[in-house]
Amino acid sequence: MSHDLVVLYEHPQWQQPLFAALERRGVEFGTYDLKNGCFDPDAVPDAALYFNQASPSAYVRGNTRTVPLALSLIRSLEIKGARVLNGAKAFSLELSKSTQAALMQRLGIAHPRTLVFNDVEAALRGWGNCWPALLKPEQGGSGARMYLLYSADELRLLLRERPDIWLPDNLLLLQEYFEVDPVRGIVRMEFLGDEFLYAMRVISHGSFNLCPSEACNPESGTSVCEVPETKNSAPVEFHAYLDVPAAAVETGKALKAAGGLDVGGVEYLEANDGRRVFYDINANSNLREPIARSFGFNPFDRVAEFLSTKIAAGAKA
Repeated sequence: MSHDLVVLYEHPQWQQPLFAALERRGVEFGTYDLKNGCFDPDAVPDAALYFNQASPSAYVRGNTRTVPLALSLIRSLEIKGARVLNGAKAFSLELSKSTQAALMQRLGIAHPRTLVFNDVEAALRGWGNCWPALLKPEQGGSGARMYLLYSADELRLLLRERPDIWLPDNLLLLQEYFEVDPVRGIVRMEFLGDEFLYAMRVISHGSFNLCPSEACNPESGTSVCEVPETKNSAPVEFHAYLDVPAAAVETGKALKAAGGLDVGGVEYLEANDGRRVFYDINANSNLREPIARSFGFNPFDRVAEFLSTKIAAGAKA
């Protein structure tokens, strides 16, 4: 085989810190750019271990064909015996917010009421008069094409004027909206294997793009994210959350394990009525180095170490 590891990726900036960390450890790795790829299902895999870093939000960057190629390639690799971290099961879960809701329901985890639809009037009959509500794409990513709506007529008007919101898969969701204290914001926890890495509070200031990558939401400088900022919103704030409740961490671990994630992030909000409500599972986890430094480590070095351990374990098998 040509490499110890192959990283599947699409975003031109997100993986650079990981590539640098792998180089520091001397890992023999290759990269596969999913934006303009092809593969032969009969070919022998280039490595025993692959790390999937494809993102559902590829379509907002004009890379609509990335996700179908990634999922097809991953399935082919797994059938041929290659190990794919964040493989087909995990990636399929990340691509489907409705599947995430179903998983949370099965595990008895509090989550927003969710209605999936491909017809507006059918959705409104099923949703009733539960406004305000969030409109989301089934295949989410970086908060793209999300809207807070206050009425049925507002939904009708939006989809009549913006038919592109149905893309990329022509499925949308209405999801229960919770009032939260804007100072407390939401909480995102990051996991690596069986290890809890860190948690952070995220204050959105009205933005739906809460991507933790410093390329998309930098502490200073200009964002390179293709998802437009919410009009008149202040920059999203990320704060280390050192005393995240142990029960929240255990719930995150349960979701990660049930979803088949090797590396991932889990998000929840603390509603004003006191409930802890989980709402998002991320297999492509953009780690935020300034937050991890508050916990005393470089997160990309930790991922590189994790991948090295997996490589070594495969060599001994």
